[in-house]
Amino acid sequence: MSEKPQTETPFVKKRAPTLWVIIIIKLLKGSLFVALAIMAYTLSDNDLPADYRQLLLHLKLNPERKFFADLAIKIGNLTEARVLWAAAGTLLYSLFSLVEGVGMMFRAGWAGWLAIGESAFFIPIEVFELIHRPTKLVLVILVLNIFIVWYLFKNRDWLFRHHHHHHDH
Repeated sequence: MSEKPQTETPFVKKRAPTLWVIIIIKLLKGSLFVALAIMAYTLSDNDLPADYRQLLLHLKLNPERKFFADLAIKIGNLTEARVLWAAAGTLLYSLFSLVEGVGMMFRAGWAGWLAIGESAFFIPIEVFELIHRPTKLVLVILVLNIFIVWYLFKNRDWLFRHHHHHHDH
C-alpha cells in the first residue's frame, strides 16, 4: 500500500493544485476568523470596567469619582456591545470564506464568483491600509487576493464546470 493521499476524486475533471491552495487559504481563513470570533465573544465577558478602573488607578486618578464611574459603565456597555458586533461580523465573514472554500471544492461556479468578488472587494481596502501603514502582512494578503482574483477569473471556464456556454478564447 502506498502512503500517498488520493489525488483523483470523481468530480474533478482536471487537477488544479492552485485551486486547492486557494481553497485551503479560504478554509484556513474561515477557521481563523471563527476562532477570532469565539475569542472576541469570550473577551466580551471580561470585566472591562475593572480594566478601565485599573487604568485610572495607574494614572493616579480617583476611580470613584462620579464622572469616571459613569464613564466606566459607558465604556463597559459600549465595548461589550461593540465586541459582540465585531464577533458576529467576524463569524459571518468566516462563514463566507468557508462556504467559498467548500463550494470551490465541488467546483461550483457561484463559489468561484463569490471568491473573486470577496477578494476583489478587499483589494482597495488593503491598498489603502498599505498607503497609510505599510506592513508586510497586508502586502502579502493584498498580493494573495490579487492572485486569487486573477487566477480564478482567468481559469473560470475550466475550473468551474458550466452547464451551458463553453467558449474558447
